Amino acid sequence: MSAEAADREAATSSRPCTPPQTSWFEFVLEEALLEQHLQKPSPDPPPVQLIVQFLEQASKPSVNEQNQVQPPPDNKRNRILKLLALKVAAHLKWDLDVLEKSLSVPVLNMLLNELLCISKVPPGTKHVDVDLSSLPPTTAMAILLYNRWAIRTIVQSSFPVKQVKPGPPQLNVMNQIQQEKELTENILKVLKEQAADSILVLEGALKLNKDLYVHTIRTLDLLAMEPGMVNGETESSTAGLKISAEEIQCQVCYDLGAIYFQQGSTNAAVHEKAKEKFFRTKELIAKNGSSSLHFTIDEERLAGYCQACEVLTSSSDDASQQATPYSQIHSCMKSGKYQDLVKIFLEDNLTLSLPEQFRQSVLRELFQKAQQGNDALDEVCFKVCVCNTVCDVLQGRIIDIQFCQLFLKPSKEKIDFLLEVCSGSINLENASEELKRKMAAFLKNLCLGMEDLQFVFMISSHELFIKLLKDDERKLLIEQMRKRSPRINLCTKPVTSFYDIPASASVNIGQLEHQLILSVDPWRIRQILIELHGMTSERQFWTISNKWEVPNVYGNVILGIKDSLTRDLVYILMAKGLHCCAIKDFVHAKQLFAACLELVTEFSPKLRQVMLNEMLLLDIYTHEAGAGVSGERPPSDLISRVRGYLEMRVPDIPLRQVIAEECVAFLLNWCENEYLTMQVPLPLVQTNPYVKLGQLLAATCKELPGPKESRRTAKDLWEVVVQICSVSNQHKRGNDGRVSLIKHRESTLGIMYRSELLSFIKKLREDIVNDIAAEHISIWPSSIPNLQSVDFEAVAITVKELVSYALTINANNHFWLIIQADIYFATNQYSAALHYYLQAGAVCSDFFNKMVPPDVYTDQVIKRMIKCCSLLNCHTQVAILCQFLREVDYKTAFKALQEQNSHDAMDSYYEYIWDVTILEYLTYLHHKRGETDKRQIAIKAIGQTELNASNPEEVLQLAAQRRKKKFLQAMAKLYF
Repeated sequence: MSAEAADREAATSSRPCTPPQTSWFEFVLEEALLEQHLQKPSPDPPPVQLIVQFLEQASKPSVNEQNQVQPPPDNKRNRILKLLALKVAAHLKWDLDVLEKSLSVPVLNMLLNELLCISKVPPGTKHVDVDLSSLPPTTAMAILLYNRWAIRTIVQSSFPVKQVKPGPPQLNVMNQIQQEKELTENILKVLKEQAADSILVLEGALKLNKDLYVHTIRTLDLLAMEPGMVNGETESSTAGLKISAEEIQCQVCYDLGAIYFQQGSTNAAVHEKAKEKFFRTKELIAKNGSSSLHFTIDEERLAGYCQACEVLTSSSDDASQQATPYSQIHSCMKSGKYQDLVKIFLEDNLTLSLPEQFRQSVLRELFQKAQQGNDALDEVCFKVCVCNTVCDVLQGRIIDIQFCQLFLKPSKEKIDFLLEVCSGSINLENASEELKRKMAAFLKNLCLGMEDLQFVFMISSHELFIKLLKDDERKLLIEQMRKRSPRINLCTKPVTSFYDIPASASVNIGQLEHQLILSVDPWRIRQILIELHGMTSERQFWTISNKWEVPNVYGNVILGIKDSLTRDLVYILMAKGLHCCAIKDFVHAKQLFAACLELVTEFSPKLRQVMLNEMLLLDIYTHEAGAGVSGERPPSDLISRVRGYLEMRVPDIPLRQVIAEECVAFLLNWCENEYLTMQVPLPLVQTNPYVKLGQLLAATCKELPGPKESRRTAKDLWEVVVQICSVSNQHKRGNDGRVSLIKHRESTLGIMYRSELLSFIKKLREDIVNDIAAEHISIWPSSIPNLQSVDFEAVAITVKELVSYALTINANNHFWLIIQADIYFATNQYSAALHYYLQAGAVCSDFFNKMVPPDVYTDQVIKRMIKCCSLLNCHTQVAILCQFLREVDYKTAFKALQEQNSHDAMDSYYEYIWDVTILEYLTYLHHKRGETDKRQIAIKAIGQTELNASNPEEVLQLAAQRRKKKFLQAMAKLYF
């Protein structure tokens, strides 16, 4: 949490402050000005903006005499500024709702870190390890505020954010926005890694059951005085603003419910926890009233959460729940009865009981499933989208862009279904004139937007259309369509050259911009731009959609084109092509890139080479997603083009890093090891880090049969990776003359950054990953010469990412499963560690029906499983696992059985014990405690004939093996 300084200091770029040890008179002027400002009815700037101003001033880096940028100094001025920022927050009563709406994540993170610091939270201590009940009330409240904000920020980051429409590009503004975006992502990454700890802190807060206090301007004033004048007043039980125990519980329950609800998307069982917290929040609000709460809660949102939890946690035989549309839709989604789902949406178009947001969330989930490869859902997505669109029309809302995209290529079937939905969504006998007018306008605009007259006549001849539009309106519409048909046919005629297409007549600019956003036809895009430029010469049409993104290395060249029409056209064609490539719509991407190539060939050799490079990357993606999936080798022409790109020496050509990365990964995946090791030019190896890394990987794979050679090449690869994961150290002399060591996050000596290494590794397929990492561990060096320079945190992150990626390729590789379990074990996630230890055993033993190989369940693995169970308070499981060791660990087993606070099934596990000594100890233990029933169960287990010591060794081993199998299968059901 906040005490884990390294990540947070990197994210905030600010040192934690210490309480300013200055006299009150040294900043009385600033305090007086602040109080005067806060007392104004409508202060300008608003109080919350003062926080930003104060913290920005306090976190400005300094420049030394050698013009080197230094971190912000921890001086009197900066301490005063930070204190003033805290006072503004105290004036706002630390209301997270207000602070979150107005402050960015980095600024609020900095503010709350300063609150922790000034509240004397012990530095270097994890919040989860601190006993809140033993802390002063203001300190406990500061920890609570920080962890509540952390959880709320994680939840908020999972919601879709409406993008702000960008204005004219300004380089300094764009750089500032990008820096803040990266800073926010870094902070979010830290918060998500520590989410489990934050949840534990908040769960612990629910057990406090006592009032807490939060800092006010007065208590902050006291902290600013000399330490002797405070005398512990701010740590007493009466200093600061009092927050009652019930108010704290109400808000903490709500925040915990929100994070549990979010986690329920990947773990359905967590919805039960969310339900419990939300309903507890409702109880507390009903008891105390929402107006009495210091922290406000959105009761409408709370009601929505409660309703969703009731649906998600209801049983299938609950008749009352099944009667609601929500539960019916949930059931259809879960069981795959999508036709029933469409029927529910169609029926709801008459009743309008489902909220718009719920309808859209169901559609988003269907789109996600369709994008994961379920082609059968494409039709369902269209039908649900049509139902939603007609519902929007009847309620006067704007038509969603998804409908326009799905209707780009209409067909007879699509129009038939659309007319069916329109007819079923309005009862003409009882409908108001307003509803009829909305439906008529929708059908009329639909006709005007279609280019094929056949589809227009399908709609205009439909019974609903005839009833809604008067004869004069229908005749006028059909006449308009007939007049428009020659222009439509002209647009659809095949053309021989990109410049031979005539522009059409002028129409409304807004409609044309809308068509420009939706179109993926390069010829139509050009025609629209010609029309737009004919209407106005002041607009830059490449800026109308924030989805059109072109890499900066290309953007600078494209925006340098003098002709505005050509500039817009090149930018939009490239942006749309890159977007289609990203969503794997390779057919449209190729059309857009080909048109752009034809366009730029006539005036810019530099952009021509750029387009050839992008088309090469597109061809790589197309092969890997198509023929490459089935193992078909790429054509020799493609391999030659990849080599040609790597060896290209054209000056001043803007290059994207991802193309070189994909080219090298492509050669490795198709075993072009000979080229990478022997034929690739030496200057290319020296200048391109991906080629260098690819050459080392290829050489190591190629020379594995020869132990000496492979050890040499593996050593080179090892040294390169160690250097990437190293940190650089710098010494600095302080004011007191002492020399201190500054440890930077990442060394610049590596051939690439760690993030680039991870990205590259994930592009390699199974054969490469396995050959390098899994089967030939002995080839790697056994020691690192400069151990102190290695950033072990970076190594850990790299290993985590690599193992996660490897398991996506082969989820049944017991080697990787054991490593994944070890990672969870090392990070104290014992339940998850047991899950993967058990999964590793299950995959190599036919779910424990065969014996787990001893090289999988080694003594070390068994001991770690024992420790996991012990720390989870499953002490009977500990005793049983002690039998799995080559030498039974009686000491640990007996100690575990003595524990009376066990969270496992205890005596129901006795049937899995085959060691008679342990069973005899259990009998003695229960007799001593007077537990007659449990003693009888232990005696019954001892009395089984197959455990008789006089039996042959084969019988005893068979008895042990059978109990091992049943126990491990029971454990698997528990942890899977």
